Amino acid sequence: MENLIFLKLGGSLITDKSRPHTPRLEVLARLAYEIAAARQSNPALKLLIGHGSGSFGHVPARRYGTRQGVRTPQEWQGFVKVWKEAAALDHIVVEALTSAGIPAVALPVSASLAASDGKVTTWNLVPISSALEAGLAPVVYGDVVFDQVRGGTIFSTEDLFRFLAQQLHPQRLLLAGLEDGVWVDFPQRTKLISHITPHNMPSFKQALGKSASVDVTGGMESKVMQMLGLVEENPGLEVIIFSGDKPGNVQRVLLGEDMGTRIGNSN
Repeated sequence: MENLIFLKLGGSLITDKSRPHTPRLEVLARLAYEIAAARQSNPALKLLIGHGSGSFGHVPARRYGTRQGVRTPQEWQGFVKVWKEAAALDHIVVEALTSAGIPAVALPVSASLAASDGKVTTWNLVPISSALEAGLAPVVYGDVVFDQVRGGTIFSTEDLFRFLAQQLHPQRLLLAGLEDGVWVDFPQRTKLISHITPHNMPSFKQALGKSASVDVTGGMESKVMQMLGLVEENPGLEVIIFSGDKPGNVQRVLLGEDMGTRIGNSN
């Protein structure tokens, strides 16, 4: 699919992860208008939007250990609570997008994806591809799914993007968070890594720390390793990790500007 971009709005960007159930509404509104402006500047742009769960889904997910598996009645109650929190945040995100004039439609994976031991077994992608062809902006997000081995589990937005990239072949995958990119010296933040490849990753691996706030699906190291695997499977794909917290960045990156940390196979 030509001109297709995946954009993730990180949970730490769109919520206050230090306070449960707290969206950053002004940030969400700004991000939505930046996305709308990019679509207006490039009408050929096809955009699939994903977002994290931030201070919504991660809190009950951690309490009940949902990603590891769901078997007891109490864990199934936790499964429902994670679903409810993730859906509540998605409603807020889609409301911000549509208020900015973006034809966004939420397509939750809890209703469409089945898994086995954390791997996708079936996922009907016709609604996503049909939405893209119609010029809409499908929205996916980190969510609970039913799993034949674990009972239930959680798929992060990166998990979903990895599977979707293999099927839809986007040109770029953009991860917008709070950080300017991947730091050599987090949390001091004095030196940014401009480019990570499978070849130079071992020299940076020690520098990659975990997220400082609650995140049941892993911190920066997990995200980088997932994205490295993805670019190895899709040689033409470019992944950018950058700050969406700085006004204008999301619009500029959507329109092709290079910033933050790039993950790819070569320089």
